[in-house]
Amino acid sequence: MSSDDLTSALRLADTADALTRSRFLAADLVVERKPDRSPVTDADTAVEDAVRALLADAHPGDAVAGEERGGAVGAGRAWVLDPIDGTKNFLRGVPAWATLIALVVDGFPTVGVVSAPALGRRWWAARGEGAWVSRDGAAPERISVSGVRSLEDAYLSTTHLGSWVEHHSRERYLSLVDACWENRAFGDFWQHCLVAEGAIDLAAEAIVNPWDVAALQVLVEEAGGRFSDLSGAARFDGGSVLTSNGHLHDAALGLLGDR
Repeated sequence: MSSDDLTSALRLADTADALTRSRFLAADLVVERKPDRSPVTDADTAVEDAVRALLADAHPGDAVAGEERGGAVGAGRAWVLDPIDGTKNFLRGVPAWATLIALVVDGFPTVGVVSAPALGRRWWAARGEGAWVSRDGAAPERISVSGVRSLEDAYLSTTHLGSWVEHHSRERYLSLVDACWENRAFGDFWQHCLVAEGAIDLAAEAIVNPWDVAALQVLVEEAGGRFSDLSGAARFDGGSVLTSNGHLHDAALGLLGDR
């Protein structure tokens, strides 16, 4: 990873933002359903196609894996893309959605950018360079996780409670809810960014795809937190995710348990 890689990722996010802003709340937004019944809009595909075209020009030797056009992450360099994380919010006019861009080198995320223009936020991180946020275009601020050390004082978030029924255990998630001070469902990328900022302490999801969380692994870890799947492995392709301020991670895993 070089500073040029982070610069490239930020430029890709600029292109994505221009496209998503132009289609958010558009009356002629085209919405279809994928085989897994999840929605996809013309904005999702337009963003991924535009980012892929820029990468083909700037980094022709790199692999690309994205939610809409596929691809795989193997040895070497690969860009992992989620053109719109939070598509359900996007198509309903809820502003909590973002483009996620990660550079993965030999299976390890090294650069992550999360750009949420409707929220006026962009988060980014690169290995060894810290985690940052820009709010409403203001100068970047370095961010770090909270110092909360007890679950009874912790603020917890998830995405959709129903996913725990299908993919893990609703009862185990509720045991963590009961152990914590407060809980919400901020959902998707946003809750993990809030962990990185120290606004909340824990975020857990029973089911994720690699493009949902590759960028977030860099962000949370560079903010001083901990990232793992629900087995405790620090990997973005484990199919589930727990992010925390680090102090609470093992206690949360103990309640959630493995699959």
